[in-house]
Amino acid sequence: MRVLIQRVTKASVTIENNIKSQIGKGFLILLGIEDNDNKEDIEWLCNKITNLRIFNDKDGVMNLSALDTEADMLVVSQFTLHASTKKGNRPSYIRASKPDTAIPLYEAFCETLRRKLNKDIRTGEFGADMQVELINDGPVTIWIDSKVKE
Repeated sequence: MRVLIQRVTKASVTIENNIKSQIGKGFLILLGIEDNDNKEDIEWLCNKITNLRIFNDKDGVMNLSALDTEADMLVVSQFTLHASTKKGNRPSYIRASKPDTAIPLYEAFCETLRRKLNKDIRTGEFGADMQVELINDGPVTIWIDSKVKE
């Protein structure tokens, strides 16, 4: 399971010209799922995300977590995080899970994040053609892969 976290001042997802979800200050989380992902990956990632200290404290030092700041969260499924560009110029997405595997894991990830933050999580729509708009704060962008634990 892979996530690309962007610290944002605001972010939104639009589907067919309608805003599906939007947040203020917090994280836009792009989530990629592969077939061998499981509940342990979800737990590890959600713990890491909620405790990741990348919000500024009063001295301007990145020392506060999403829990400390009551940050908003927007989670968007993104199978392209598992793209392989090893051969040729057309990425292969063979490692990305198909919807029958990915959707339950995506939903479990969002529910686990809700539980850990004790607040509502905004989402995109799995498999939809989405337009994601954001203002990256900093910019701060963090890549985490649950298989390599970094």
